[in-house]
Amino acid sequence: MEIIVPVTVAFVVLYGMTKKVKIFDAFIEGAVEGLHTLYMIIPTITGLVVAVEMLQQSGTIDLICKAVEPLADFFNFPKEIVPMAVLRPISGSGATALLTNIYENYGPDSLVGNIASVLAGSTETTLYAVTMYFGSVGITRTRHTLFVGLFADFTALVLAIVTVKLIM
Repeated sequence: MEIIVPVTVAFVVLYGMTKKVKIFDAFIEGAVEGLHTLYMIIPTITGLVVAVEMLQQSGTIDLICKAVEPLADFFNFPKEIVPMAVLRPISGSGATALLTNIYENYGPDSLVGNIASVLAGSTETTLYAVTMYFGSVGITRTRHTLFVGLFADFTALVLAIVTVKLIM
């Protein structure tokens, strides 16, 4: 398995040589373009990290979870999943930490563990993705992207619950 990367690099270099490409110059050009992209997205990443940290530290996410719990109870939705469902569109690492916590407290084979697993695999860090992809190319008007992405996450949440409950 460890031979794949060197073989791929050797193939790219040999292919470039057969096409008479100045390989080192192309590499430098790509590195400069990568640094330019990094320069363009650093403010976006910084803003997103600060916003997520502020939401977590201020207790806003906890307040949102408390507000959603009665609705979860009404629909017979495991309220242990609510924090993960709220945090997943914002922060992948935060949602992964919550997933690990769910596994430790309820077990990976429990109803809550299975729903959390399906939720983790079927949702996206929507706010992060929109921020990164649109920010890296300078798009400031996202139009309906955010709404559709969050609606897709909500749909995945509902289908994760329904599917796991049907299977278990």
